[in-house]
Amino acid sequence: MGESPTLAGDALLDLVFPMWQFVIGALVLVTLVVSVSRLIRRGPSRMGGAMLLAGSAVIGVAVLGYLVQLL
Repeated sequence: MGESPTLAGDALLDLVFPMWQFVIGALVLVTLVVSVSRLIRRGPSRMGGAMLLAGSAVIGVAVLGYLVQLL
């Protein structure tokens, strides 16, 4: 019989990988909270334009993701 491949390295990487996803998600959440708080402090005059820009960016990313998925 031959030697079996080492699976410990793969298992360790599988355990660490979700942690990186959590770190990236936490950083995105912190950035979102900071940007929203700054936007609220600037007042309602800039909020309409910012919400329009943010909404169009979300729709653009969703459409782009859908088109890439079709390929």
